[in-house]
Amino acid sequence: MIQPPAVAQLRRELGRWDLTAIGINQVIGGAVFVMPASVAAIVGGWSPILIVGVGLASLLIALSFAEVGSRFDATGGPYLYTKAAFGRFAAFEVGWMQWFTRAASWASVINALIAYLGFYWPAATAGTTRTLLLAAIIATLAVINILGIRQSAWVVNALTIGKLLPLALFIALGLPAIDAAALHVGGLPATGALSDAALLLIFAYGGYEVIPVPAGESKDPRRTVPFALIMTIVIVTVVLALVQIVALGTLPGLTSSKTPLADAAVLFMGASGAAVITLGAVMSTLGNNMGQALSGSRSLFALAEQNDIPRAFARLSARFGTPVNAILFTAAVSLVLATTGSFSVMAQVSAVSRLVVYVATCAAALRLRRARYAGTVPEPTMRLPLGPVIPATAIVIALTILFGASPAQLMAGALALAAGAALFAVAVLAGRRA
Repeated sequence: MIQPPAVAQLRRELGRWDLTAIGINQVIGGAVFVMPASVAAIVGGWSPILIVGVGLASLLIALSFAEVGSRFDATGGPYLYTKAAFGRFAAFEVGWMQWFTRAASWASVINALIAYLGFYWPAATAGTTRTLLLAAIIATLAVINILGIRQSAWVVNALTIGKLLPLALFIALGLPAIDAAALHVGGLPATGALSDAALLLIFAYGGYEVIPVPAGESKDPRRTVPFALIMTIVIVTVVLALVQIVALGTLPGLTSSKTPLADAAVLFMGASGAAVITLGAVMSTLGNNMGQALSGSRSLFALAEQNDIPRAFARLSARFGTPVNAILFTAAVSLVLATTGSFSVMAQVSAVSRLVVYVATCAAALRLRRARYAGTVPEPTMRLPLGPVIPATAIVIALTILFGASPAQLMAGALALAAGAALFAVAVLAGRRA
């Protein structure tokens, strides 16, 4: 059983709904406010059906996460699962990709936040003002993370409510205004169109894989992590499907809209509706930023806690019980990426990184069932039915999506993995010399 010595110093204050809020914040980002147009342009009236279908596929992967996650109570999530099942090198690659993707995603999403703010404050999008604003937001989120996991959870919960309320209002007021004729399904789209839409949606559902990462700061994580994983996918599927139905049924010319939710809201909520949706988009991206800050720093902390990178990154604040060095370093890297624009290139890595984590975790769920692991890792508190069917199907789904990634995404992912292998070699050599 993996039992890092520093885990006892972390404060276990996250409940099941705190973890669920972290998951929702990571999945429902700014994309939900523009995605209805993109999906409708590809598959038209089939889009709500496809959203539910991809939600079910994501649930199979999340269920595999839930079973293997119910064996562990330490920080790290997929990194720990891979280490227990496949050893140090494979785990390092997963942990490295987890952290790298979170840092790049934080930089990417915070630039989206600046773009939203620029709608009302144009000066925020350029020059010194943009740099200072990026630094101020990143520093604020880092400080909140340092002050304690409870404080971080309060902020995440508040931002989750702040993003869900405008969406709930959009759904509640939009459903009665729907033109049923606009929801006509029509003939089945071509296989290529279905594949393109499914690929777009599976990445839109991504982010729930961070839920197990702060397990070392969770109450009874072997039960709360599985709950949060399942509830996140269920809630997100319902929200995305209903938002798509309202957008389809109320906005003529949906496929050509660049701000579909705001444009639709104007029609049945008036001018104030667009303002509410814009505020929701700002809250959504800010919440996603907070989640990136929390999960990214904990991924780095887990690598240090297991001695795969310098132990300095596992240092905990004596006062707040938070991984202060990991938080500051992750924030600094994200700030550099955000201000230089390098995130736009590195964002290509996230596509492959997410799938690497999916495959590794689902494979770990299968491998840790073997009798040889009995006694080395705890038995799961949640065991999936149907034997190997669900994890094996989840692996097939993830690999199918991987094969559909663009050449640029595959190349970026391969380079990131190669960089991880080089870092691992350096870490091993440094450890031997020490």
